[in-house]
Amino acid sequence: MAVKEPITGFAVAVVREDGQWRCSALDAAALGELDAAITELRKLRSTGAVFGLLAVDDEFFVIVRPTPSGASLLLSDAAAALDYDIAADVLDLLRVEPPDEDDDTIWPEGDLEVLADLGMPGPELEVIVNEVELYPDEQLQMIAQRCGFADEFNALLDEL
Repeated sequence: MAVKEPITGFAVAVVREDGQWRCSALDAAALGELDAAITELRKLRSTGAVFGLLAVDDEFFVIVRPTPSGASLLLSDAAAALDYDIAADVLDLLRVEPPDEDDDTIWPEGDLEVLADLGMPGPELEVIVNEVELYPDEQLQMIAQRCGFADEFNALLDEL
C-alpha cells in the first residue's frame, strides 16, 4: 500500500461583516476535500461575505464561496485535477472534464467573478491567476490586498 503524502498549504476563511474583515484558519481537511471546505464555510454564519482561500502544496489555489444553491468556485489551475482530489472535486462540481495528462497548459476554471462584489473584478483576478511565476500564497496575498483584507490575512498566515 502506497503512503499518501500529506498535503501542505493553508485554508483560510474570510468573513466581511459590518465593514470589518476577519480571517480564520479552516481545518486541514479542507485542503483535501472540497466538501469539508464548503461545510466549514457554511458554519460561519454572517450577514456579509464568507469565502475560503485554499493554497495547496505550492501548486494551485481554490476560492470557495458558498451560495444558497451550492458554491461559487475558482480553481487556479485545472491541470491540478490530475494530481489532487480537491481540484478534481472542483472540476466535478463545475461539470468540467479534467485536461488530458499530456496537457501542461495552466488555465483557471470556474467563476472569475467570484469576488467581483468585494473589489476584485474578473479581469483583474484573471491577471493574478495568470501570474504563473508566483506561488499560490503570493497570488492570494495579491487578492487580499486588492479586496482590502491584506493585514488580517497576513497576520493569520504569520500565526500558521
